[in-house]
Amino acid sequence: MRCILEIPLAIAVLAAPVLHAAAPTVAYVANNFSNSVSVINVNTNAVIATIPVGSVPTELAVTLNHKYVIVTNQFGGTVSVIATATNSVVSTIPVGSTPVGVTTSLDGKFAYVTVAGENVLAIIDLSSFTVAERVPVGPAPTRVSLTPDGNLAYVSNQNSNFISVVSTATRTVVNTIVVSGSSPYGLAFTPDGNRAYVVVVGANAVDVIDTTALAVIGVISVGASPTDIAMTGDGATAYVNNQHSNTVSVIDTTTNRVIATVPVGVLPSGIAVSPNQKLVYVSNNGANTESVINTTTNTVIATIPVGSNPVGVVLANVSHR
Repeated sequence: MRCILEIPLAIAVLAAPVLHAAAPTVAYVANNFSNSVSVINVNTNAVIATIPVGSVPTELAVTLNHKYVIVTNQFGGTVSVIATATNSVVSTIPVGSTPVGVTTSLDGKFAYVTVAGENVLAIIDLSSFTVAERVPVGPAPTRVSLTPDGNLAYVSNQNSNFISVVSTATRTVVNTIVVSGSSPYGLAFTPDGNRAYVVVVGANAVDVIDTTALAVIGVISVGASPTDIAMTGDGATAYVNNQHSNTVSVIDTTTNRVIATVPVGVLPSGIAVSPNQKLVYVSNNGANTESVINTTTNTVIATIPVGSNPVGVVLANVSHR
């Protein structure tokens, strides 16, 4: 079985805020068909907790203070809020039909959730755990990422060929950006905000967007059915999971070329880079495992069993348990 709205639906966390504090100690992995989140101690590569959440959890984001992990429950129409201190759900928020992507604001006050079944971006007030606004966007929005200054949210609309650009101040769509093919998906920005990298599933490519001109300035061919992308903190390298190639493409953002291709597990879906830039975590949806890639050698150094059909993965700075 696989989720709807995916190829197959594989939600990863590209849009989580950059973690600037200490090195991460915990990875959270959404397990689609276990209705759970696995918690991994990244120093031991051991699963230290399994948290029940809603129906078909897909993507996750961590607040800047690392207090909460936000999880979209695609079939449940809800968002689960996990307290990292206790690894327990402290709130379940109804958001609408088929929530998929999620990120959090730079001040930690809001979460932005793509509601694919209703073609809206839901904005959640994290002080009250309620939906504060619903912004109409394009058809089947599945990913959302904030510009580094936090002023804009880029929303990829899977059933289209364009990105919606939402002002976080006015909570309205202020621009659209046409991409090189159908099904735009994962998004990531360079730290200066001058370029956005957008996975285009229908083109088996990653588009490079000039965020000032709001136009595609380059197209990078990757593997089959790419869905998600994660950028290193220095912006020098991007990692793209290729679901139907069972690989990860490594892109040098200086040359915008693929410099390595890393074999991972079956149907790689979620992907995230550790803040120290030494490791990449890849959720293998068809293998029920998490691959850990060493960024120096671009080889898999660990494979961690998790729940059923893992997708999104996010890193958080949490005390060991």
